[in-house]
Amino acid sequence: MDAEIASTNGLARGWVLPGEPLPVRFMNTIWADRRGIHDDLTLPVDVTDWLYKTGLLAVEDHPASAADLRQARRLRDACRRLAAHVTVDGRTPAASAIEDVNEAIIEINAAAAAHPPIPRLVLRHGDLSRSQGQPGAALPNALTVLASAAIDLFTDADAPPLLACQAPGCVLYFVREHPRREWCSPACGNRARAARHYQRHRGSDLGPN
Repeated sequence: MDAEIASTNGLARGWVLPGEPLPVRFMNTIWADRRGIHDDLTLPVDVTDWLYKTGLLAVEDHPASAADLRQARRLRDACRRLAAHVTVDGRTPAASAIEDVNEAIIEINAAAAAHPPIPRLVLRHGDLSRSQGQPGAALPNALTVLASAAIDLFTDADAPPLLACQAPGCVLYFVREHPRREWCSPACGNRARAARHYQRHRGSDLGPN
């Protein structure tokens, strides 16, 4: 899949569907436009920027390393594999680098167990706050938080359903909190309606003379 994804040259798009739960936003660091499919996590700094923008990392925390980048991408691929499984998502462009569901489960469980939450008192920007994690391991802790949130997302029967956006060319996931919501965004809704309109008129044009 990596060969098919265009680089965003370090541009972090942590604001893609910002209203979605964190694991959904994490999965949506794979996104698409008319130029093709893009990956927001191509460099270690991309991981640092995304975690900072989503509140999982503080500016004074250690930045991501190459190993952190590999771990983050592996966790994201596992999440996308399970998202495809629970949504019966057959979109080829949205495919995960992890093809086996059981492998994805092992990956997420390992990430969730890697840094069990330990309450700590920390001073950030002059204010006292509570931190869940081990000293000096802010970034691995952030990935553990994401993995734990993903487990909740995939297993909470009372939560709104996770859906795959079926608009042409889209590879995003979203949580349908409103029963009438069909698409990840109004733009995708407009694109899907335009495609349907085109297909209806094309069918009429190809009909019997």
